[in-house]
Amino acid sequence: MTQPRILVTGATGKVGGSVVARLHAAGVPVRALVRGAADLPEGVQAVRGDLGDPASLGAALEGVDAVFLVWPFLSADGAADVIDAIGKHARRVVYLSSAGVGSRAEEPGEAITLFHTELERLIEASGLEWTALRPTGFASNALGWAEEIRTTGVVRAPMAALARPLIHEADTAAVAVRALTTDTLIGARPLLTGPELVTQERQVALIGEAIGRPLRFDETTLDEAAERMRAAGWPADLVDAVLPAQAKMIDDPEPVNDEVERLTGTPARSFRAWAQDHAADFR
Repeated sequence: MTQPRILVTGATGKVGGSVVARLHAAGVPVRALVRGAADLPEGVQAVRGDLGDPASLGAALEGVDAVFLVWPFLSADGAADVIDAIGKHARRVVYLSSAGVGSRAEEPGEAITLFHTELERLIEASGLEWTALRPTGFASNALGWAEEIRTTGVVRAPMAALARPLIHEADTAAVAVRALTTDTLIGARPLLTGPELVTQERQVALIGEAIGRPLRFDETTLDEAAERMRAAGWPADLVDAVLPAQAKMIDDPEPVNDEVERLTGTPARSFRAWAQDHAADFR
């Protein structure tokens, strides 16, 4: 049986990059959609294109059987044209969605997940074979603390007690590869979680263990955090959505499941393992 040719968008990101590496290591023909120069495994074809310009995607999609779709924007504007372009070439799309997406159209979830909800709807209506991966929070979001850790050893953030089952990008990628290369996840929306709830304060401590020096979590107020997010360029409506949604998780945390192990045969990696894998980013 001929191996499918797969196009990976978001190929320079944590999840997309891991999908590219896994497909390439397995001998699956893989093509990376890039907007500029990219550091990719030798033998991976890089093709320029931009999801913000559907007309630029023709060369990248030519001869492709399946697409791993990472949507890089905070709204679904233009998504219908991108999905239409994919449908003219490929037969399957695996979409990196979010655990926050509502399961019913009348319950679309918080503002931060509205575009994921719309993307899922468009993909399901496209006639393509599809899978929507719904991971919980990414462990790699902790990289946002890297500069503070390197320079001060102190992370200033709200909600020290916020605990989430953060997922290692390699685990999300392993499920994505299964969805791209087998028929077992067609029409599925698997909820993907890490193996345990880990508080933000504990995350910082585990990063400290990984890099061999003590770190401190300095808890700020939600108002201080909102001010910092706006100063960093976050849209006001997203700031107003993200922080209250996270605060609710303190008393009503996300579920923890064994879906990664069920789908891949390997237990989900812990946050401790993620911190060890990324220690160099914090030194």
